[in-house]
Amino acid sequence: MDDLRDKYLSAISGSADEATLEDIRLQAVGKKGEVALKMRELGKMTPEERQIMGPKLNALKDEINAALAAKKAALEDAALDARLKDEWLDVSLPTRPQRSGSIHPISRVSEEIYAIFADLGFAVAEGPQVESDWYNFDALNIPDSHPARQEHDTFYMHRDAGDERPPHVLRTHTSPVQIRAMQEQGAPIRIIAPGRVYRCDYDQTHTPMFHQVEGLCLGRDVSMANLKWVLEEFYTAFFGTKVKTRFRASHFPFTEPSAEVDIQCSWQNGTVKVGEGDDWLEVLGSGMVHPNVLKAGGIDPNEYQGFAFGMGIDRLAMLKYGIPDLRAFFDSDLRWLRHYGFNPLGVPTLAAGIHG
Repeated sequence: MDDLRDKYLSAISGSADEATLEDIRLQAVGKKGEVALKMRELGKMTPEERQIMGPKLNALKDEINAALAAKKAALEDAALDARLKDEWLDVSLPTRPQRSGSIHPISRVSEEIYAIFADLGFAVAEGPQVESDWYNFDALNIPDSHPARQEHDTFYMHRDAGDERPPHVLRTHTSPVQIRAMQEQGAPIRIIAPGRVYRCDYDQTHTPMFHQVEGLCLGRDVSMANLKWVLEEFYTAFFGTKVKTRFRASHFPFTEPSAEVDIQCSWQNGTVKVGEGDDWLEVLGSGMVHPNVLKAGGIDPNEYQGFAFGMGIDRLAMLKYGIPDLRAFFDSDLRWLRHYGFNPLGVPTLAAGIHG
């Protein structure tokens, strides 16, 4: 017994790495190790001998296991010390010029949008990204049978079986912000609602999470003519050239009448140029706010009316800066960001210039 103890404690003490230590463990206390074999011999002993040898073998096994654990911890500490010495970095060193940060195109385009609409008298409103089913659908006059309410189009939050509370979703548009703003501010009101939205879609021009900005303007005599003027002013300022728009009749549950809006463009060698040519490019949906939506926002539709619109910020960035694939916005590729990124000090204003 003493020979086994001295043999393995000495081997453990002299082991230089964890692989060697594991070999010693198997030889000593593994299923086929020497201590285990000694344990099996207890069955051949008399009861009196077992009472003496059993506790000694268990004590030997515990002592070897304790020595193994202590040695393993010491080896790990030594490895960590060596790694810290090898990977040491002086964090007080000055930053390298080529590593200076830049503004993401989505952030840049968002700032451009804020600047233009602020000049048109629109304030920025925000709301939660996890919305109740009522704010995301019911308050916007979207019926239960609408495809947008199905799980193949919308991300629903998990609910336990038997949970009777109203369902919650990752908002599919920023329209719930319009409802909240109407409830809080009343009418007249003029806001834009930018932010992240979520839908079950993923390809070259769609991602599960993207950015949207919606606009809302309510007053006693607001009309579609005001909507057309606002959009043309926005696109002219955003693209830096006079942009004509074309309205096409459409249907959205939350507006009546509804219109999809196209902007004038031309296609040359597979690229689009806005503000010239004889082609048209669809860019947003819009219309006069439905009376049911006004009621949900606490607004009397007999006194007030107005328009609403919604457009994708990511798509605007693709159009303006020639970015071909929407998925690249979310790849965290620094080479891409250095190519399309913007100076963090170059804050866009109408006076200093919107265009990058």
